[in-house]
Amino acid sequence: MDSSPQPAPPTGRDPAAPADPELPRLTVTQVEQMKVEARVADIYRVLYGAAPNTKSVMLELWRDQHIEYLTHGLRHLGPAFHVLDANRPWLCYWMVHPLALLDEVLDDDLEDDIVDFLARCQDKDGGYGGGPGQLPHLATTYAAVNTLVTIGSKRALSSINRDNLYKFMLRMKDESGAFRMHDGGEIDVRASYTAISVASLVNILDVELAKGVGDYIARCQTYEGGIAGEPHAEAHGGYTFCGLAALILLNEAEKLDLPCLIDWVAFRQGVECGFQGRTNKLVDGCYSFWQGAAIALTQKLVMIIDEQLKLSYSCKKPSGEDACGTSSSGCTSEKSSSVVDYAKFGFDFIQRSNQISPLFHNIALQQYILLCAQVLEGGLRDKPGKNRDHYHSCYCLSGLSVSQPGDWRRRRPFTLRGGSPAKGEGMPFRRRGRRAHPLRVDILRCHVLRHLLHRCLATGRLQEAARWLALLPDLHMNT
Repeated sequence: MDSSPQPAPPTGRDPAAPADPELPRLTVTQVEQMKVEARVADIYRVLYGAAPNTKSVMLELWRDQHIEYLTHGLRHLGPAFHVLDANRPWLCYWMVHPLALLDEVLDDDLEDDIVDFLARCQDKDGGYGGGPGQLPHLATTYAAVNTLVTIGSKRALSSINRDNLYKFMLRMKDESGAFRMHDGGEIDVRASYTAISVASLVNILDVELAKGVGDYIARCQTYEGGIAGEPHAEAHGGYTFCGLAALILLNEAEKLDLPCLIDWVAFRQGVECGFQGRTNKLVDGCYSFWQGAAIALTQKLVMIIDEQLKLSYSCKKPSGEDACGTSSSGCTSEKSSSVVDYAKFGFDFIQRSNQISPLFHNIALQQYILLCAQVLEGGLRDKPGKNRDHYHSCYCLSGLSVSQPGDWRRRRPFTLRGGSPAKGEGMPFRRRGRRAHPLRVDILRCHVLRHLLHRCLATGRLQEAARWLALLPDLHMNT
């Protein structure tokens, strides 16, 4: 019998190269995943070994530094930004929106400059281009309108030509029910969301714009549970948020398999505590919002989720239909064709209280954003080892806001350095009305978690099953 020692792990060489020639070579993604996990583990190791006062400092949101970084970008960007010349309204949004979250008020001159610039981006036939004189595009229209609404002044709001904007959206409407991004452009869920969101925001959403959008988005939900950019493509965190949010604005959220969607989104939170955008991809700080907000939206859809979970046990599905099948025939009733008041759907939704606690580890997500995405000089980034930028600053701060429940003042794991708390952190749209019965909330949460647990066991995901089992409340269950 050969008593020679086993070869030691390779050092100073390509980690993708196997120690044993018979072992499979690691993929590029696996190598990058190992590097990211190692960087994040080093950061967390410092946190857990630190003294209490040091931990408090590490978990601070450096508000003043972020404000300085964002306001400087609004006033001046270097020549390297010329590659984003067709995204200039987005640059405005990526800076104005997080400043609003940080409760920072822009001075009047800067606000007027932004309004004047976006007015020059508005096409004479409706919609906004990526810069003055550029063709109108639904994505930059979304960025421009949201920036103007965030500023909120009379001058900003009156600069939006709603009549021409409506005509532009009608031109972008496709016979499939979805929208295309620009004249002759791609048709996808992102285009549909930006159109529906902007139309709802400026109160021009009607039956003509809404017709067929819900059915198109429902066809984009995949066997995994997430939503793809178009039918038969791969589920993606950005498209999942866009699709779900659009259906909420249309009051058609029941067209999605919501328990399956929650399942997919919740499992995108990895060992780093942040979210990945797709299955087997690396963690990215921007998905703190895209994935975190998607699952946060479902916290206000308890009645639909409850009904779908009941139907999943009572409806006998045809043979061969996947557990995440999105077809609603036979299990849900069609809406009556009555007059629809689209203007109130979005407003009523944000007034609704969360009826269930988060179905992801929201404290862990805040930890990832503050420790791994935050740059102490100001701004936020994708992950350790990456540079800060305005896009990730916007969506990391948005994700930080989303990850905090309404009673954040008692629960937040961090302090704020440099002034008042972030506006979004207090859930400003939460209505302080009658709360759901606590027993019903516990039972429903248990029902959802048990559904996820059974899905894991059925597919052999034992580690994930253990994770959900640990979250189940101490209630009597017939499992």
